Amino acid sequence: MGTILFILNEAPYGSERTYNALRLAGAIAAKDEAQARLFLMADAVGCAKSGQRVPTGYYNVQVMLDRVMKRGEVALCGTCMDARGITEAELVEGARRSTMAELAEWTLAADKVLVF
Repeated sequence: MGTILFILNEAPYGSERTYNALRLAGAIAAKDEAQARLFLMADAVGCAKSGQRVPTGYYNVQVMLDRVMKRGEVALCGTCMDARGITEAELVEGARRSTMAELAEWTLAADKVLVF
């Protein structure tokens, strides 16, 4: 199966696009024969903000990211973080600040790239 790169652009809540991307990434990360990588850009950088509290019964993007990070990688666009005032200290454990240069490397190395 190889490496699957997910590029997320949408906000963590408000539409189901990010939710569905994380569901698929989590399912792929659970497979032994695949590696999932997530690169969060634009409003999607909010997905990796720690301390998320959602109403009972509502999905929690932070929990979904944790599932992916158990066997995959999560990186965030540093420029997008800066634009939204998100610091590295505010990120969930396992997610990290990154660059477009790394996204370019991940894209070239990936067997498949999915953009949400």
